[in-house]
Amino acid sequence: MIIITGGAGMIGSIMAWHLNNKLGRQDLVIVDRITHENQWQNLVHRHYAEYLDKDQLFEFLEENDEITAVIHMGAISATTERDFNKLVADNMHYSQDLWSWCAEYEVPFFYASSAATYGGGEQGYDDTSIENLRPLNGYGYSKHFFDQWVLQQVAQKQPTPPAWAGFKFFNVYGPNEYHKERMASVAYHTFNQFSETGTMRLFKGTKEGIEDGMQLRDFVYVKDVADVMGFFLESALKNKPVASAIYNIGTGQARSFKDLATNVMTSMRREPNITYIDMPQDLQGKYQYFTQAEMKKLRDAGYKKPFTSLEEGVKDYVQNYLMQDDPYA
Repeated sequence: MIIITGGAGMIGSIMAWHLNNKLGRQDLVIVDRITHENQWQNLVHRHYAEYLDKDQLFEFLEENDEITAVIHMGAISATTERDFNKLVADNMHYSQDLWSWCAEYEVPFFYASSAATYGGGEQGYDDTSIENLRPLNGYGYSKHFFDQWVLQQVAQKQPTPPAWAGFKFFNVYGPNEYHKERMASVAYHTFNQFSETGTMRLFKGTKEGIEDGMQLRDFVYVKDVADVMGFFLESALKNKPVASAIYNIGTGQARSFKDLATNVMTSMRREPNITYIDMPQDLQGKYQYFTQAEMKKLRDAGYKKPFTSLEEGVKDYVQNYLMQDDPYA
């Protein structure tokens, strides 16, 4: 059985989609705590063996000896979370406990880190070293803390899972993010705002040298994210694991929010219309103006597939999901 924590979330449920439809696996255990009233719909089309609340997981693990891998996507993912104690409990300690269980029982372990660990990008976006990174918010720090802790376990020759990888996700967009509200992608917000008001609001260029709407991010389609994780999982299950390390998952190509919004509106077969607004006070000083994943490490590890272009990913998302009566993957 394959455990997917955060399995009712965006990336977790698309990973389940990938395992069902691309790898033919249905022996999945979905672990989550659904708090949004419609989030359960992320699981409607999935085939899995069991669903557990996150507090039931460790008892389940102790009673089962058929676990073949753990994919740990569960976390508080809101960059605006102010309760650091929650971040400590859910993003740090829970992850440490799960890592330790996988190390003890020799189960491959793959987990979600975040590009938020890179902070403002002063040190670049190179996954060969995480030294001297300074995240801009508590969420980013909680992910950085766990990355550091993992590497300390390795350096101190403590027990580790037989295969492991941490994935620094860049700006992921695509199906099954509908429950994320403010934290949903700009692609999703563009579709809704443009449908309702006939325009999309983007931030003005509040930093010197940044034009309106020209903040740059590495936007990666969620199906590509699942494919990369599937590559690591399959390799581990075939006893030919990819080198254990922390890896970026982006495209390696930064694009502007203006590009993203424009592609959403043209995919809706309508003339684009953008309105520029001031950045909210709670984001000022905590906002990444540029992200672009360095992808050499992943390529050198053996993942060779091309990533979906922004134009192709947005078109698939808008026309095959957002414009359909049932948008869930």
